Formats: sequence, structure tokens, C-alpha cells
Amino acid sequence: MRIDHSSFTKIRHRCWIIILILLMLPACNIREEGLSAREASISARESELVTLFAELVEQRKALEKIQPDKFPKPKSNSSLNKTNTCPCDNTKGIDTSQKAQSMLTDTRTILGGLENVYLDPPGLEFSARIDTGARTSSLNAIDIVEFERDGKPFVKFNVIHPQTGEMVELTRRLRRYIRVKERGDRESQRRPVVRMRVVLADINEQIDFTLENRSKFRHQVLIGRNLLRDLAIVDVSKRFTTIKIDNLENGGLK
Repeated sequence: MRIDHSSFTKIRHRCWIIILILLMLPACNIREEGLSAREASISARESELVTLFAELVEQRKALEKIQPDKFPKPKSNSSLNKTNTCPCDNTKGIDTSQKAQSMLTDTRTILGGLENVYLDPPGLEFSARIDTGARTSSLNAIDIVEFERDGKPFVKFNVIHPQTGEMVELTRRLRRYIRVKERGDRESQRRPVVRMRVVLADINEQIDFTLENRSKFRHQVLIGRNLLRDLAIVDVSKRFTTIKIDNLENGGLK
């Protein structure tokens, strides 16, 4: 069988095209994975921004009720409203807005920038900073030691007794790690996460706490959005709005 020069050239070109396609496939897969990861990150950021914006709106509404003089109402253009809107539509919109606002106020707890929180364990009450900008709550932990028990990861650490100043040792199951990058640090730090029960006003939840050395901060506990979301509204102008819990035993709450 004889193959002329033109046919041979066509076959060689096709072979080169097939080889290039095969070489490009892994790069395409990597690029698609990178785009998927980037889209997931952007979606997560968008969700955070939406949550923060909703919290800011609720905080402004709460402040308007407390200090109405500092938030003057905008002047309305009556002629524009008459031209572009229907009175019946405006009435429905006002009713819906008022209903939504009353429902949020009824179901959410109003907290100040600083509150007393009860943690179990160790069954003690701490002063805590309430921070809607923090995604996860954190706890001051000293002398952190990780170990295994029955093949499962655990962590042992100390907290400072809020009244006596003595060290209280705690042991909790290690749930996971998170990476946190502090200001000025080039590399992110890996921190252990444990779960503890929190009682704050009428909120009683099991949430995750990041263990970190908060000795440089005034408050050992920071409460973040993993407890506040859908449960509380924070008014930073207030402090210690909840009733202080004294001599509360571990079995006293359900």
C-alpha cells in the first residue's frame, strides 16, 4: 500500500492535533477546579455580606427606636409618590414592613456589646464581647495539649476562673481545625475547635468555640455569628442587658 506525501502530511497534522488535545485536557480540568473553588469562595463571601447587611439594618432600626433624634426621617416627595405609586400598594407595603419588623423583634433577643454568658463546661459565667463581625466564637485557652483517647482526638486546656483567677482544666473532644490569619502575620495559624454549651439571655445552644490565647484581651469569651445568627440583634450602645446567672448548677438547665 502506497501513501502519497499529501496524505502523510494530513495524517501527521491530525496526530499533532490529537496530542495537543490530550495535553490540554488536564490543564482544562485544573482550570475548571480552580474556577469552581473560586465561585464557591465568592458565594460564601456574598452570603456573609448579605448577613452583615441584614444585621446592620436591624441594628439601625433598634437605634432609631432608642434615639430617634439622631436619625431624622428623610423628606418624602408627595408628588412623585402620587404619580408613580398607588395608595393601595403603599398601604400594603407599610403593613408588610411593620409585620416583618414586629416578627423579627418578637423572635430575636436584643443584646448589648458586652454580656454575661454561662459556659458548660466549666459551669461558670464569663463576661463576653458580642461581635457580629466574627464568624466563630472563641474562648481564651492556656496550655493547650492535644491527645488521643480510644482512637479519637481530644484537647486539654486551662481557662481562668472569672472570680478567683485560678486555672480550671477542661478536656473536650477535638472537632476540627480552622486557620486564622491575624494582623501582621504572614502565615495563618491553625487553631483547634471544640463544642460547648452557651446560655445567654433566653438563648441556650451548643456551639463551636475556637481555642486561642486571649490573654491580651479584656474578655475571655467572644461570641460570634455562629450563635447570634437568626437568634439575636446586637445594640452596641448597650452593655450587660441580661440577668446575671449566680450559682447555676450543670443540671439546672435543659
